[in-house]
Amino acid sequence: MRKCLPKFLLSAKNIVLLVLFLVLILPVGCRKDKEPLNIPTSKPASAYESAFIRSYFDLTCKIVKNTSGFFPPQASRAYGYISLALYESTVPGIDETASLTGQLSDLKSATFPKPDKDSEYNWAISANAATAEMIRKMFEIKISAEHLTAIDEQEKKNKMSLSSGISGDVVLRSEAFGKSVTAALYEFSKSDGGHQSFLNPFQLPYILPLGDDQWVPTGAAQSPVAPKWGTNRAFLFSNVSQTEPPAPYNFSTDPKSPIYEDAIKVYNQVKSNTPEQVLITKYWADDPFSTCTPTGHTINILTQLLEENKSSLAKAALAYAQMGVAEHDAFIACWKCKYKTNRLRPVTYIKKYIDPSFNTVIGTPPFPAYDSGHSAEIGAGSVIFTHLFTNGDGKYTLTDRSQIQYGFSPRTWNSFNEMAQECADSRFFGGIHFLEDNTIGLTQGKKVGQNVISMIKWPKGVK
Repeated sequence: MRKCLPKFLLSAKNIVLLVLFLVLILPVGCRKDKEPLNIPTSKPASAYESAFIRSYFDLTCKIVKNTSGFFPPQASRAYGYISLALYESTVPGIDETASLTGQLSDLKSATFPKPDKDSEYNWAISANAATAEMIRKMFEIKISAEHLTAIDEQEKKNKMSLSSGISGDVVLRSEAFGKSVTAALYEFSKSDGGHQSFLNPFQLPYILPLGDDQWVPTGAAQSPVAPKWGTNRAFLFSNVSQTEPPAPYNFSTDPKSPIYEDAIKVYNQVKSNTPEQVLITKYWADDPFSTCTPTGHTINILTQLLEENKSSLAKAALAYAQMGVAEHDAFIACWKCKYKTNRLRPVTYIKKYIDPSFNTVIGTPPFPAYDSGHSAEIGAGSVIFTHLFTNGDGKYTLTDRSQIQYGFSPRTWNSFNEMAQECADSRFFGGIHFLEDNTIGLTQGKKVGQNVISMIKWPKGVK
């Protein structure tokens, strides 16, 4: 009896251990039989190249240039929403917590489409569908049959290439997500104040303010472009409320007054321009319907830099979004100032008070002078470029080849600030802006760019 007891106890202990072993092991065995751990994993957006996306922005430039109603403000809006569609259709593959929903003005996350976390997506296919669809939406009834065909063919070509070796359900799911993002953003865009503004770019009826210090037509256009643009909804409200410039110099005809002295500087500059300064004036003119506007020029430079740096889809989506938000908001902030001050152009002042025979180097745009739209948009752009491609000092040897298409030779600068300053100076060399317009415009634009970088949670370490 004494000899049997230990064997019994040992047997009972073994039974307990066996039960514990089975409790731990059996669920794993069942999982292997019934659930083979094949939960789909989507490749990150950084795994895709960006050439197919860059081609859409090249195409957008052509469409802007050749579509009536797309003056600089309207063009900046189109680029802004196209960039947002690209970003939001791609950001789940970069950092799902970095969506712009809940961050941009009135863009609510609750009603915005989200990918199924248990399903596989191809973010390149999603971006392809979203970007193509938003280009169609932004130009809508103004788009030509030729350009519509070009978008369709580009989308089809990209889809065929990107879908190679990808299962059909992933292709369909990714496309559907991209298009749902564009549909939501387009619906959001309808309430921003700029919807279909290309149909009435002068926002008529509009009554011109009267007075010696007020803007008057300087060319064929007898009404100014987009006088109500400053009331549009910015992507960041702070880009309007926190960047408003001080009032310009008081109007005066006294030769010792600041505005008269500034006018004399414009007059003397135009009279003594070097061939290089005339070239700079024309290089940065970026006239609508001859080019794809100032924003288009800046976006073209970005496209070139993304190519040169062999940037991934993730980096391209981030870069276009940051630039798109900055350019869009810079024009709203600048236009608010333009029509609040309604400052006359230098050519008007000089012809009336200094020399009636004075002529500018290039045509004066049909809207008030203060502050400079070119300076504001390139100021904003220079901050984004600095953030994307430098350690923060802005130093970068850039050779801009984007203007070759318009007959210009490439130009080179050693920093993005140097590039921005040349763009601002070009408006002074051309005789179409007072120096004050350009200085204040650059400052305002840089504030917009800094807000875009600091006030939005963007993905970190994207390459």
